[in-house]
Amino acid sequence: MAQDFWASSGYRHLRKGENGWHEFTDDYLRLFLARDELAPPPEAGPAERHLHARLAEKPRLAVTAADLAAVEDADARDNWREWLRLRDRLLEHGTVEACYVDLFRRPAVDLAPAFVDALAQAIVRSLLEGTSDPWYARAGELFFRRQRVSLENGQVLAADATTIEAYAETGGFGNFGRLLRQQATPVAPVKMDVLNAENAPLYFLRDELFSFLLDLTPGREGTKALAVLLERWVGHLSGARVRIEPVAQVADEKWRWHAGLDVESTAILNALYRGGAVDEERVARLACLFRLEFADPADAAPEAAGRPVYLGLAFREDHTLKMKPQNLLVNLPIRRAS
Repeated sequence: MAQDFWASSGYRHLRKGENGWHEFTDDYLRLFLARDELAPPPEAGPAERHLHARLAEKPRLAVTAADLAAVEDADARDNWREWLRLRDRLLEHGTVEACYVDLFRRPAVDLAPAFVDALAQAIVRSLLEGTSDPWYARAGELFFRRQRVSLENGQVLAADATTIEAYAETGGFGNFGRLLRQQATPVAPVKMDVLNAENAPLYFLRDELFSFLLDLTPGREGTKALAVLLERWVGHLSGARVRIEPVAQVADEKWRWHAGLDVESTAILNALYRGGAVDEERVARLACLFRLEFADPADAAPEAAGRPVYLGLAFREDHTLKMKPQNLLVNLPIRRAS
């Protein structure tokens, strides 16, 4: 049975258009107004509260420079400015996908990272509509949430970095746990489980906790699920049909094209492609490696016709991993419409 999940994505406030991309509603915009960045705190001034109330009633309302200047707190003014840029881009482009794609056609991305991730979450949630597979959903978290990777007994395990940090601060017990830690009271650690066949049904009961570890060991369900989602992502946003499969290494004497899914993997793949010596410890940070092939060779740019593209995903020295799914929009050798 299909499951609903990630209410925070706002997917239920989107409408699918004729081309399969998603138009947004006023309620989708209101979700942002409820976030900590924009919801007025108790100490907020009257101008900030008034602006928030006006936009909560009419999220598409025009906001003047004078309206912004009247907001008492400088940080709040910055947050409002960032959100208004996002809102105005959505209004300009009409769909979440068009707004997202446009970001990476500009000379520089000029939206706050949190809002870029919010758009990615809404898009990947749409790609998962109708699923009942928790591995797909957990793999989808990589598109918009930072991970922390550990290597344990030959396994590559990805945990949500924000959840790890919250547990470290509060023991998993929120403000009460934070108070206990401040008082130096021992707090039992909350165990984060690796998603497996036994606990998988619990994912959809804990989807907004982001509390499951994903096994990204080659050949396991997590890597296979991520490969499927990457296929859907490319097809949905570019129109190119691709097949993506996990591989253990690049064993290709005619290796012609690759694309890193993050900064670290891009650097590692570049070094391997050039044939230089690459430290084994650095290569070990390449958590996932994929082979991409175009289902229709006509979708590939001429320079990559008939050849596979290798994709990498790696964690940094501090073991954090932040996938950049936008790299599949800007770095794949896709034939562009003239």
